[in-house]
Amino acid sequence: MFATISSPDLAASPVEHPVLRTILSKPYPAVMGVLNVTPDSFSDGGQFIAPDRALAQARRMIAEGADIIDIGAESTRPYGGAQAVSADMELRRLQPVLADVLSLGVPVSIDSMKSEVVAWALDKGATIANDVWGLQRDSGMAELLAARNAPIIVMHNRDRADPAIDIMKDIAAFFARSLDIALKAGIPRENIVLDPGIGFGKTHEQSMIALARLTEFGSFGLPLLVGASRKLFIASVSPSEPHQRLGGSIAAHVIAAKGGARIIRTHDVAETVQALRVAAAIGEKR
Repeated sequence: MFATISSPDLAASPVEHPVLRTILSKPYPAVMGVLNVTPDSFSDGGQFIAPDRALAQARRMIAEGADIIDIGAESTRPYGGAQAVSADMELRRLQPVLADVLSLGVPVSIDSMKSEVVAWALDKGATIANDVWGLQRDSGMAELLAARNAPIIVMHNRDRADPAIDIMKDIAAFFARSLDIALKAGIPRENIVLDPGIGFGKTHEQSMIALARLTEFGSFGLPLLVGASRKLFIASVSPSEPHQRLGGSIAAHVIAAKGGARIIRTHDVAETVQALRVAAAIGEKR
């Protein structure tokens, strides 16, 4: 089966938060299903902004094997063109759907970089914060999560891609800054998941480098999440539109799992669950 993370330090940093402990207890990576209640997400913008369609999509992903539903109400469009929205707008999009999604009984993460939105979602019953700026944009985020003892996904990001930089060093330095912020705020280290942010502030080449060298982030001794689903780097290898990138997404995610990822974030739950399970079963035969 896949190793959790290759770093020997992992044994000294057990996952103690009960939600993360449950999610990470399988012999293959947990699967996080993407639920965008936005009009402009790069892959499925507008498809699930209606509450009844969002709820139906959440039900479908859970039936297909999703361990977590990641709900977001602001598109961050990793390759540019995202339109920032206010916290009030995010809340207006979330209010008609969050309670119903929570009632399905699967842990829900809130994909937002605003502490006001995350606080509201945690109050309603969401259990995980997914911050695409890794505690480095909203000064209140770390204090909020420390006070609530909520798990946090710390994602690497940049305002723009720079092909001249060493992306692995940049990601590692970003993680180190985020972990320092978390430590000072009092967030338990065991509540943190790291995400290299495939596609965010990276060239296509840099996204592939981060996937190919994922094991290097095992030195942090923390669980890793990878979300390569339908990302544009796939089209740089095999020209395709977002809905045509299932094969590339699965290839990237199986490689990520082999490299130590313990959570895979995807739009295509059934196919991803099947791929991860089969890859894990084959790995057990070695």
